[in-house]
Amino acid sequence: MTLFPALHRALAASLVALLASCAQVPVEGGPQAAKSGAPAASAQPTPQLPPQDLTPEVLYEYLVAEMAIHRKEYNLAARAYVDLARKTRDPRIARRATDIAVYARQAALAVEAATIWLQAEPGSIPARQTLASILISSGALQDVRPHLEMLLSADPEHTAQVFLRMNAMLARHTDKPAVAKLVHELAQLYPKLPEAHLAAAQAYWNANQRDAALASASQALKLRPDWELAALFQAQMLQRRSVAESITFSREYLETHPAAKDIRMHLARMLAAERRTDEARREIDALVSAHPQNADIALTAGLLGIQMADWPLAEQQLKRALELNANGADTVRFYLGQVSEERKQPGEALRWYREVAGGEQYIPAQGRIAGILTKQGKLEEARALLHSIQPQTLQQRVQLTQAEAAILREAGAYKDAFDLLGEAVAKMPNTPDLLYDYAMAAEKVDRLDVLETSLRKLIELRPDHAHAYNALGYTLADRTERLQEAHDLIAHALKLSPEDPFIQDSMGWVLYRLGRIDEGRAYLEKAFKVRPDPEIAAHLGEVLWVQGKQDEARRVWQSTLRDHPGNETLQAVIKKYAQ
Repeated sequence: MTLFPALHRALAASLVALLASCAQVPVEGGPQAAKSGAPAASAQPTPQLPPQDLTPEVLYEYLVAEMAIHRKEYNLAARAYVDLARKTRDPRIARRATDIAVYARQAALAVEAATIWLQAEPGSIPARQTLASILISSGALQDVRPHLEMLLSADPEHTAQVFLRMNAMLARHTDKPAVAKLVHELAQLYPKLPEAHLAAAQAYWNANQRDAALASASQALKLRPDWELAALFQAQMLQRRSVAESITFSREYLETHPAAKDIRMHLARMLAAERRTDEARREIDALVSAHPQNADIALTAGLLGIQMADWPLAEQQLKRALELNANGADTVRFYLGQVSEERKQPGEALRWYREVAGGEQYIPAQGRIAGILTKQGKLEEARALLHSIQPQTLQQRVQLTQAEAAILREAGAYKDAFDLLGEAVAKMPNTPDLLYDYAMAAEKVDRLDVLETSLRKLIELRPDHAHAYNALGYTLADRTERLQEAHDLIAHALKLSPEDPFIQDSMGWVLYRLGRIDEGRAYLEKAFKVRPDPEIAAHLGEVLWVQGKQDEARRVWQSTLRDHPGNETLQAVIKKYAQ
């Protein structure tokens, strides 16, 4: 091939630079190695590299490959680079070929290029990591095993880290039981290494083999009793089986390891979720006292205060988080605005929301400002505020529409909210959040046909949307006689989100409507214990009243009415039965 001299020199210089740069720096983890989750290799001596003559043929193929990259023809580039790697057997070119083939999603070429790289540089941990990652992505799990064994044994100082990252390396493989078997067998080669047993526990858990996962985690803790990472994993596994078991385990661990910050935080979260607020506060106080300058703990304590409706605690800790320069200051200010609203301090809430300068909470903060203005009778001012904001993304446009619909509902303008959302859905028909809000607005104006059509489309778009099933099921249970269909929808929602108190409330209500009153009451009591919401209180009180427990019903209603005096549903049921 004849080239212009200047171009010939430029190509030669470019290829020389590629080879020289690779030769001068030991390869310690290319892009694919990093993606695999494997640890960076320790420094290795520069390998003996084959001499490369810059022949016209080599330069030509290099030109083809690089021009293809420039034109974004990555398949052609991958084929050219792999062919060049075959001919030169140079690890530097093979590595470049591997990267291009992976980027082009050419699995067979990537395997071939990585294999050439490893053959040319057999001691290279990055080459082995990369080949293992590619084989995993290709589904060839058994072919991966010798490479994982080599990675584990290549550098004893890094064996533990390889185990800790092994499940990340294997995450793309869909046969989770096979992955668990492989990790377990590899762990058996290192019976005294806690990280090996924890890796096996994680793999078993991913494969839904819960007993084996707990046994392996327990073995890791037995080998290293003060290893909080293993203790936390065990506590989280136990929580999925039984919250009580996880609480007991966490308390026992803290008795011997009182400085275990993450375990104490996990315990506080569980106690708060169980509404054992006094116990949760004690754990929060212990955390804050032990780590007074830790912004993350202050933020967590503030969020737990919100969860427990302990507004003084929430405000105190969120302000501390700001003082300690917690990450996401605008988000903290947004939470402080919410706390001020709950404390019936609208002026303070407005101040916090107006200090949200940007980020993900900016549009929601403007929506809350509009909501407060609406409650003050300033609906037009609130709408003008929202209309003045220029959305930068589709998500922001959706958020602004939702915010405007919310203030219209707050003002009792249900038809206006319904029309606004209908126009938005017409423009953005496949937007799940808008479909859900449109359905809820349709219920307010007795357009159950629109509600059902919108929710069924949402279910089609998002088959895992538990609240879509729940909303449709609850509406059918409350407003129609299609009770068995309603039960089936709510049952599916409960399967998707078994701990959601609002879905538990719906199940209790549909069981009551089906005449299974005792079963329904059990669900309603469970939901009300977790979330004393006025609508849940209305349902529970009605069931209690029908069962002849009028005094209990009154207590439920009155205790909830104190916190939610304006709730229409609660007022209606009290008027129906207690007046």
